[in-house]
Amino acid sequence: MGMTLVLPAAAEQVLFTNVHIFDGVSNKRMENASVLVDGNKIKTIARGSIEAPGATVINGGGRTLLPGFIEAHAHLMLMGPSLPAMESGTTWEDFAIHGTRMAEMYLMQGFTTVRDAGGGNGGLRRAIDAGDVVGPRYYPSAAFLSTRGGHADFANYTAPVGESTNFGRLNMAQEVDSVADVQKYGRNNFRMGATQLKYMQSGGVVSAFDPWQLIAGSQSEIEAAVQVANEYGSYVMAHSYRKEAMMKALNAGVKSIEHGFSFDCEVAKLMNKKGAFITTNLTAFDPGLLDIPAVANVPASLEKAKSASKTFADYIPNMKKCPVKRAFQTDCVGSVGACNIQIAYEKHLNNEFFGPYASLVTMTSVGGELVALSGDFMNPYREGKLGVIEEGAYADILLIDGNPLEDFSVVGTGDKWFDAEPRPESPETIRLIMKDGVIYKNTLN
Repeated sequence: MGMTLVLPAAAEQVLFTNVHIFDGVSNKRMENASVLVDGNKIKTIARGSIEAPGATVINGGGRTLLPGFIEAHAHLMLMGPSLPAMESGTTWEDFAIHGTRMAEMYLMQGFTTVRDAGGGNGGLRRAIDAGDVVGPRYYPSAAFLSTRGGHADFANYTAPVGESTNFGRLNMAQEVDSVADVQKYGRNNFRMGATQLKYMQSGGVVSAFDPWQLIAGSQSEIEAAVQVANEYGSYVMAHSYRKEAMMKALNAGVKSIEHGFSFDCEVAKLMNKKGAFITTNLTAFDPGLLDIPAVANVPASLEKAKSASKTFADYIPNMKKCPVKRAFQTDCVGSVGACNIQIAYEKHLNNEFFGPYASLVTMTSVGGELVALSGDFMNPYREGKLGVIEEGAYADILLIDGNPLEDFSVVGTGDKWFDAEPRPESPETIRLIMKDGVIYKNTLN
C-alpha cells in the first residue's frame, strides 16, 4: 500500500496548510489557504493560517487540495471476461475477491465514493465501512432489474423461461416482466442493501439478446420501480440509450439517466424540469470503439456498434449547447488492471471533450448531489456533503501536484485505452488521499 497513516482516534485533528483549494464548484482556486479536519468532517477553511494547537500538520507545499473524486457508474463485482463466463463459471467467492480488489484500486485512483450501477449488494459496503476492506464510500444498486431478453438477461442461451440463474441466485441480476416482479425484486434489492434501484430500459452493444434500440418494460413497470424507490425515500437510475426511452423514464420519475447517448436539448429541458442527472461513459465516443475485441470479433455486436455510433454522434455538441447535471461514469467490466487503465482514459476523455473545469465539477460536486438522492434513510453517508470542500462536509480530500484547472493530467489521466501499458497502483501526482478523515496514501514526506 505504500506510505499509510491511519488516524488513531475520531477526534484527531489534521491541519492542511499552504494549499490552493478547488472546492468542487468554483472555477478558480482559493489561493494560499488552510483546511482543518476534525474527525471525519471539515471544520474550518480559511485564507492564510488557522490556529489548531495539537493538530497533525500537513504542509501542502502549494499543491491543490480538492474533494475526493466520485465515480457514479461502476460495476465492482463484474469481473468478466464475459457475461457467459460469469454466469456459468463463477462463484460468490470469485465475485467477492474481485470486488474487494476493485474497491481498493478505485480509492487509490482518487475515488473516495463509488456508486455501483448493478451487481453489488450491501456486503461490500459493510466490510468497507467496518474497516475490514480498503475502499471508497459505496452506493450499491444490488440486482439489475431487466426484462427477459433485456440488457441484464445474462442467462445461458438455451435457458428456459423461469429457470434460476447464477446472477439471480446471487441477487446480481433479476428478470422482471410485470409490475409485480418489479415491486418484488425492487423491494428485495433494498432489503439486500441497495441505496437506489437500477432499471435496464434500453438494450446494449456488447450483450447477447438485446438490440440497443430496445425500449424494455412498459410505462407502468418503470413507474413501479419509481414507486418502490419512493417507498424507501430513494430513486431510480435507468439504463437508457434512445431519446424515447429517456423521455419515458424522466416522465415516470426516474432521476438518473445512465449512458443517455441520444441526449439532445429537448431531453435537457425535461431533465432540468425534473431535477434529473445523467452519467455517460465517454469511451462510447472513442474513435477506436469498433476495434475493441468484444465488438470487432462478434459480428452482431459490430453491427450494433456501427449503427449506434451514427445515432450517438450529436451527444457531445448537444451537451455543450444544452448542459445538464452530468456525473462521471466509467462502466468498466473486467480485470482490475484493465479497469485501472479505463478509469484513467475516461478522465482523459472528459477533459478532451469538455475541458478541465467541467470535468472536475463532473467528478466532484455533481456526483455528490447525485448520490445524496438516496435520501434521508437509505443514504449511508448522510451526515455531511460529498464532493465539495466546505465547512461541515465529509473529509474526503485529495492533495495533487500542480493545478488541475490548467493541466488536467495531474488527476491521473491516461491517453491510451486498449493498447495502454499497465498503470501504477496510484497516480504519482495524487500525493495524498483522505477518506472520512483517514489518510490512505501520503507521499509528501
